[in-house]
Amino acid sequence: MLPPSARPSPLSGPERSFQVAVCGPRNCTDEQAEAAHRVGELLARAGVTVICGGGTGVMAAVASGARAQGGTVVGIRPGPDTTGASPDLSVTIVTNLGEARNAVIVWSADAVIAVGGSWGTLSEVALARRRGEVPVVVLDGWHVVGKDGELVDAGIAYVDSPEEAVRQALQNA
Repeated sequence: MLPPSARPSPLSGPERSFQVAVCGPRNCTDEQAEAAHRVGELLARAGVTVICGGGTGVMAAVASGARAQGGTVVGIRPGPDTTGASPDLSVTIVTNLGEARNAVIVWSADAVIAVGGSWGTLSEVALARRRGEVPVVVLDGWHVVGKDGELVDAGIAYVDSPEEAVRQALQNA
């Protein structure tokens, strides 16, 4: 063990990369996959670390886009091993937590982008909003509305393009 004087300070060295979680269904449309791929490209070009579920669909598309631009992609897997993990992940975290891994994804991020909609994606949006301190962006996904049909939460940015999704997510980077 290094003596205290020789240990690096936790505040020294390079700063931690801004981390953006990109969530979305494993069964997505071709358009959602294309949008997720573009989001991954844009985040990688911005020097952002991408966090995702590490599987198929939106997760694989964002990983592919980020890796195509030399980016770093962390996949948070739900099972006890790497089975089904995207080949474009830089890092694979095996959790054996099932859907509870969604909380790990969201709490590890400085911003959350949801592409498309599914129950798992909706849970990630809800967890991110419950957290309250990170930008939450939805592209081609479900809108959270009350029984009167009005948007429930003004804290979610609903956008129409990958470029706008990334701009909103990086507003505090």
